[in-house]
Amino acid sequence: MTREVKSVAVLGGGTMGLGIAAASADAGADVLLLDVTMEAAKASLDRMKNIRPPAFENPESANRIKLGSFGDDLAKIADYDWICEAIIEDVDTKRDLFAKLEPLRSEGSVVSTNTSGIPLKDISEGMPERLRKDIVVTHFFNPVKIMRLMELIPGEDTTEDVTTALADFCAQKLGKGVVYAKDTVNFIGNRIGCFFMLSGLHKSRAALQSGMQMEKVDALLSKPVGLPPTGLYGLIDLIGLDIMDLVGKNLEVNLPEGDVGRGFTSFPPEEQAMLERKQLGRKVKGGFYRLNIAEDGTKSKEIFDLVKQDWRPQEAVELTTEQQTTEQVFFGDDAESKLVWDVMGGTLLYAADLIPEIADDVVNIDRAMRWGFGWAKGPFELLDQLSPAKVIAKLEAEGSELPAMLKVLKDAGAESFYRNDGSEYLTLDGKWEAVPAE
Repeated sequence: MTREVKSVAVLGGGTMGLGIAAASADAGADVLLLDVTMEAAKASLDRMKNIRPPAFENPESANRIKLGSFGDDLAKIADYDWICEAIIEDVDTKRDLFAKLEPLRSEGSVVSTNTSGIPLKDISEGMPERLRKDIVVTHFFNPVKIMRLMELIPGEDTTEDVTTALADFCAQKLGKGVVYAKDTVNFIGNRIGCFFMLSGLHKSRAALQSGMQMEKVDALLSKPVGLPPTGLYGLIDLIGLDIMDLVGKNLEVNLPEGDVGRGFTSFPPEEQAMLERKQLGRKVKGGFYRLNIAEDGTKSKEIFDLVKQDWRPQEAVELTTEQQTTEQVFFGDDAESKLVWDVMGGTLLYAADLIPEIADDVVNIDRAMRWGFGWAKGPFELLDQLSPAKVIAKLEAEGSELPAMLKVLKDAGAESFYRNDGSEYLTLDGKWEAVPAE
């Protein structure tokens, strides 16, 4: 069967649902948006039009969207090629909806669940065979209009034509960078990105208690290592401590035994106290950072000192030339380099040990981190910049075990994960293959 997506039914009008609906309408697809009530669906469409920036590229695209409710209009999904579920992140609620929609959809339609980390097997377990063959995870990153990454995750029973149809539509019509992930907790981007954040909170603690400023931690874990200027604490402020707490709880339940990430699924005491007093981040105008605006309009930036447990003025940070140079900051002997090696280096080593668990190759992992988290280079691209031989020598000098892909590289006698100007990549079996087109 050859499948093609020309129309989309989006179930759920929250932030992700409205983003997917608007992007699909902009791409020329006929869209059905269903929510709990017709009033909720209308409110979602109004939000698409009025949020800033608007969800639509072309305001006329709104005319392509029809509205309805789950109770009255679910049967209308029979007229749509792709049924995209985008309701709350709760397994039981998703399963209940799929049980209702499965008998109503047309033969040949494709189905997806939009989730940031719930394994597909937990959602589709015990479902009819037709649904298990026709369903994938489509993990869009928020905001859908802006973020390029879309992770595509088939299940054990998903047929190849379903994956191909959705990959084609999302790449060619929606303009997304599609990466192929495995059906594991948090998939690729969030698995590695959340490890960076949660492990970073724990690993930075000793540096802070030894006198390093939080501003310096963020400065080191940003431009010098190819990450956005938010660094560590600024990134968590953007996401929210409450969201990170939910992520940690999900990881605690679903990470495999022996996974190093299991040591970082809860907050250190200082961040736990912040969570309990609702000091969550930008959404409440105060997390690790806050912006104060006086009555006369004067603005001042403050940071919450985790050691002193109090607010203080944010200070400017100056890094040395060595601390600003990627190839040097990982391997220095000072406290700053040791922090970078422990936090960012630890994240690179974690990623290097996750093939083939979360993805089949280095390319999908690198693209996920660049497109979803704004890294200048993916983990394996960054390891190439640092020199894998130098990283291996450091690990062996420390008596540390080599992660899976570094061992593959060493055994293959390779000098890098990419060669020929990045046109070929090293596979898990130590061979070279052409890098797929983006």
